[in-house]
Amino acid sequence: MNNLSNNQLLELSIALAQGVASEQRFDELLTAIRKVITCDAIVLLAFKGDYLQPLALQGLGHETMGRRFIISEHPRFSAICQSSKAVRFPAESELPDPYDGLLTAMDGDLPVHACMGIPLYFARNLIGVLTLDSLTPGVFESLSERSLALIASMASVSLHTALSVDALEANVNHSKEVMRALSEPGVSGNYVEIVGHSHSIEKLKHEISLVAPSNYSVLIEGESGTGKELVAHSVHQQSSRSEHALIYVNCAALPENLVESELFGHVKGAFTGADSKRAGKFLIADGGTIFLDEVGELPLAAQSKLLRALQSNEIQPVGQDDIVKVDVRVIAATNRDLKEEVENGRFRADLYHRLNVYPLKVPALRERHGDVALLAGFFIERAKRKLGVNQLKLSKELVVQLDNYAWPGNVRELEHLLNRASLKACAKVPAHNRHKQIVTIHASDSDELASSQLKYDNPHKSSNDISSSVQAPANEAQRSEITTLTYAEIEQPINLRNVLDDYQRRLVKQALVLHQGNWSRAAKHLSVDRANLIRLAKRLDIRVEKVVH
Repeated sequence: MNNLSNNQLLELSIALAQGVASEQRFDELLTAIRKVITCDAIVLLAFKGDYLQPLALQGLGHETMGRRFIISEHPRFSAICQSSKAVRFPAESELPDPYDGLLTAMDGDLPVHACMGIPLYFARNLIGVLTLDSLTPGVFESLSERSLALIASMASVSLHTALSVDALEANVNHSKEVMRALSEPGVSGNYVEIVGHSHSIEKLKHEISLVAPSNYSVLIEGESGTGKELVAHSVHQQSSRSEHALIYVNCAALPENLVESELFGHVKGAFTGADSKRAGKFLIADGGTIFLDEVGELPLAAQSKLLRALQSNEIQPVGQDDIVKVDVRVIAATNRDLKEEVENGRFRADLYHRLNVYPLKVPALRERHGDVALLAGFFIERAKRKLGVNQLKLSKELVVQLDNYAWPGNVRELEHLLNRASLKACAKVPAHNRHKQIVTIHASDSDELASSQLKYDNPHKSSNDISSSVQAPANEAQRSEITTLTYAEIEQPINLRNVLDDYQRRLVKQALVLHQGNWSRAAKHLSVDRANLIRLAKRLDIRVEKVVH
């Protein structure tokens, strides 16, 4: 029996060591071995318990990489995995060859040929298998047991190192993806607090404390600007997954043709523009939580794929054959009535029930009696730090107006209004005195509040004290015409939601007319996101028709 020379073994050792640093480390391992053992096909497979998974191959069709060889179904693999040393099969062996018809050197069934398998052990544990095939029968017989044992030992160490490097690179890449995802708009790693002591908010906080420790899916519903993202953060922070990432996904911003790629990832070349492999949001969130904001905006085709991920905790990146198991808790949010969307066929009923395991309803600001002043204090304290002033305070007049305003834009509108008012109030004070003076914000510093008639009356006031009140449509034909009701008239039952819808409808129409149907400019004028404005207009049945003259 021939032994490999010392020079050959040394060259093999150097080649294996150098190959580990390469991106094609597994393929480099095969190339190094083929320099000392001549063969027509060679495959490196990872041991996965009950099956073998190809890591690299030479001499076989590329589709072989997608196969998973169940060990119990392949007698040759069973023999190799049960052996402690190289197994050489007789050329006339009747055991079926798992590579039959797969060799690129020839078409059709394999003729009489040489076949050898080397089990690869590390720390007495089987970690992989190396198979070699040659169309020349008996070609492996000249190799001594000692030479094969040395090759197996070196290959085992190289394989273990390559797998470890692969795992480290995967962890590093995952950490980078997590950091990249956390740095996207809409995500905050800071501690969040739900400010307010109203009955509706205390009830919400209690519901959050109940569901947070579980792994139940949570559906957060509420109007735009109520703080649904804040609730999602609170659920995550009080959960057992708080040490892991909360990954934010704005479903309304996902292009329909890229939804699957964004959520589940893709491999290089999966579609035009896929220049590199990319992890999806579900894989990035593995072990943590994924927050699907505006989930009601997902197209129906994407909803079915999301349902599969929620049902089986499995994802399949675009262009990849392998299924990937993930451990992700799902929190979804929407300003739509998903139950109504299901009834109208715009949202899948099965996905709705999968998401709605534990619903959380975020109250509108107008329903949070007594919270406006607390929130105002919270926001002007932040504004004070940003503007660099000694102290900011609200005038009594402004506090009353804030409390009486109906807040169609909810907490977000309150924050933006106070930021603008703070800036205007500070502009009246000389810059060199701002760090000394107490700056008072007056109602006149907020044009929107001063000019708005959309207010609700305080029932504790007498009718003589009330000069303006809720505006409601006179009839269906005059929905866009807002009339002023006296206190006596408001005592009659009204539908507050319809009143607010009418007012929003008028403001949106006016902004669109002012900016000649330009949605972006209208959204900027109204200080709202363009996508949110379009969704609001759709709900209010507002359309822009372009006429070509």
